[in-house]
Amino acid sequence: MTDTFVVVGGDAAGMSAASKAKRDDPDLEVVVFEKGEWVSYGACGLPYYVKGEIQSLETLVSVTPEEFRDERDIDLRTGHDVVAIDPDEQTVTAESKSESDSDSGTVVQPYDHLLLAVGAEAVVPPIDGTDREGVYTLGSMSDGKELREYVARTRSGESLQQPDRGPACRYLEDCTGPVGIVGGGYIGIEMAEALAANGFEVTLFQRGDRVLKGFSEATSEAVADHLREEDVTLRLGAEVWELTGEESVEAVVTDDDRITVEMVLLGTGVRPRTGLAEDAGIELGPTGAVATDAYRETNLPDVYAAGDCAEAVHTVTGEPAYVPLALTANRHGRAVGQTVAGTPTEGGDIAGTAAVKAFDLEAARTGIIDHEEARAAGYEPVSETIDANSRAGYYPGGGTVTVTLTADRDSGRVLGASLVSEYGEGAVHRSHAIVGALEEETTVFELENYDLAYAPPFNTTWDPVLVAAKVLGGTLR
Repeated sequence: MTDTFVVVGGDAAGMSAASKAKRDDPDLEVVVFEKGEWVSYGACGLPYYVKGEIQSLETLVSVTPEEFRDERDIDLRTGHDVVAIDPDEQTVTAESKSESDSDSGTVVQPYDHLLLAVGAEAVVPPIDGTDREGVYTLGSMSDGKELREYVARTRSGESLQQPDRGPACRYLEDCTGPVGIVGGGYIGIEMAEALAANGFEVTLFQRGDRVLKGFSEATSEAVADHLREEDVTLRLGAEVWELTGEESVEAVVTDDDRITVEMVLLGTGVRPRTGLAEDAGIELGPTGAVATDAYRETNLPDVYAAGDCAEAVHTVTGEPAYVPLALTANRHGRAVGQTVAGTPTEGGDIAGTAAVKAFDLEAARTGIIDHEEARAAGYEPVSETIDANSRAGYYPGGGTVTVTLTADRDSGRVLGASLVSEYGEGAVHRSHAIVGALEEETTVFELENYDLAYAPPFNTTWDPVLVAAKVLGGTLR
């Protein structure tokens, strides 16, 4: 009898698993439930869609529902919300959201193997007024569509409340209004660029004392300085208490000020969707996400979890970590697909590698940079920050790459790094060398001798990563 593989969630982890399982075992029945209309899409591209660099929302879709159904023979059921899992009977219960759908109503689907790939949801902070009109998050395709429509309406003058022209109007002939962004992480930084490029006067509110807290202080300071150069107003150490207004948001209230706005974007992070798992008796880990073993299997037999709803093991600490990123979701989903198809495959550890673009800067980070976090993992961290040329000094163009490298004092093991450079000058690609060092538990002394590529248009003889390793190695010696 043919086994049935049921997947809950139709984005990166879910569709990677479904596609790989069906490819490896064509006889396997694969059923995917997705409560929305979109599947296999690149949510990371949403800020650039809102900005206008990407013209069509459909461009963000990697594979259409029709292609999954017709070409990959996957039973994909969009508009179906899975509301319960019965691990004893090995069934899931889904409710169709479309009254006109022939499959409308309640569906009970048996499974032999089950994957939870339900992702994460945007965190709405405990601030009064977040339910007002004009307050947005950016966690889904529909969110991106609403924000793009807001930008279009405002640029056409339909929702403009504030006629005063501000510094952001240097971007466009027609100025738009003041907006607020709450949160200085990836979404906050990317959306500051997207909105400023459309003429908005952007004020970014960050509860802590710097943006991009997961990066080094040197990277955070470089990005903050550049945001100010681009006329983004930063309010660091600003606790937002309330979003005031009548029906629509009109101002952001902090502990010491009231800033007029006509729109607010909440970019205060995400949290894993775990309600379905908890109701079924699936255990959560110390991070609050679903706990799994190396093969992404939960405490329930033949029930797996992957993507932004699940935790993974950090390659530096060896402990569970929650770092919801696209590559992890795709990689772990693919591994589950192979396992279900008969080839047990580990999902692999994570290093927390990430990158962000901030106007004309690019930044990357990987591993453990924060000294308190490193000490909690049993290391004695030492860091050095260097500035080095991105290309040969005599070659036209180029810029500066700032590298903060962290290693363990006792063993010399590389623990992590944070890099920032002008856009196109290689901070992100150079971080890949550090990722390799982390995976191989390389010491900073070994990193000094990495044979990295050199040619004047691309690099200096001594790559900035090698310069950082030499300097940090000298400190440790």
